[in-house]
Amino acid sequence: MPLVTPLPADHDPETKELADFFNETLGFCPNSVLTMQRRPMISKAFINLNKAVMANEGRVTSALKRMIAWVSSNATGCRYCQAHAIRAAERYGAEQEQLDNIWEYKTHPAFNDAERAALDFSLAASMVPNAVDESIKLELYKYWDEGEIVEMLGVISLFGYLNRWNDSMGTTVEEGAIESGEKYLGKHGWEKGKHS
Repeated sequence: MPLVTPLPADHDPETKELADFFNETLGFCPNSVLTMQRRPMISKAFINLNKAVMANEGRVTSALKRMIAWVSSNATGCRYCQAHAIRAAERYGAEQEQLDNIWEYKTHPAFNDAERAALDFSLAASMVPNAVDESIKLELYKYWDEGEIVEMLGVISLFGYLNRWNDSMGTTVEEGAIESGEKYLGKHGWEKGKHS
């Protein structure tokens, strides 16, 4: 059972209106948001931050942002966020071969060097202690400009919040996210864990 029970989707009308964003990204409003709305200022601020971070301002595609989120969530071990990130990557047009081989992004030919640099950055930035160093920076600057790097770190930081929130909360994972988790991550041992 989750630490705190999610409230009904219509509990806070302003959160409900903002949360329509998730119907596009995931196909449902996440239980994490339904829990956050116990303090509506948190749920509304979170949704607005999510929308800002996931907006496309440069060449960092929606699909790549969701794969960055998956690598970050995988590094921290949050199974809830792993399933959400892979589902959103699927819904935002990530190539099938990339979805099937996200675990092997460092070597699989479905990923190009620019994507590898972004995903390596996500992995390094998500570790404790932080592993972003000069080699990560040099690799990033080969392919991405500073605005795009800010977009990437926005995703990594957003998912740092979500990973802590959902793993501590034991947020119940939704059916749609379970389907995507099992489809793309199950062969590597993904399971709901505490998010049942």
